[in-house]
Amino acid sequence: MKKALAEARKAGAKGEVPVGAVLIKDDYIIARGHNQSISRCDPAGHAEIITLRKAGRKLMNYRLKGLTLYVTVEPCPMCLGAILQARIKRLVYGTNDKKQGAIVSRLAIPLKESNHQLEICSGILSQACSHLMSEFFQARRRMKKV
Repeated sequence: MKKALAEARKAGAKGEVPVGAVLIKDDYIIARGHNQSISRCDPAGHAEIITLRKAGRKLMNYRLKGLTLYVTVEPCPMCLGAILQARIKRLVYGTNDKKQGAIVSRLAIPLKESNHQLEICSGILSQACSHLMSEFFQARRRMKKV
């Protein structure tokens, strides 16, 4: 998760919402990414999507079975869908997303009916992930007031 946090910090430094992701196979980093929706003018430029795309190209396969995805914030519905389509084995995320979270927060998409069973672990370095998001949006609100 520390590597995902480093990716999130990269996003924040670029003015992007600070979300980072790292995809692991057998303790080896396959791919990493951070939010780039603004800089790429891409509504799908989320950390998870970027990371999954990099991994697919690297492994020459759209199925990423047996891999673990670490992401700093609870995925949105689009990212959760991509994670399921890629057949990621395990999702580990840091903090919940009250506005767009698709696992336990806002939308809570039922995964039991899915044709793929995704293991989910949450709350890893939750305070650090949450603090990074809070700092970013507080700074953004201060900028708007000026």
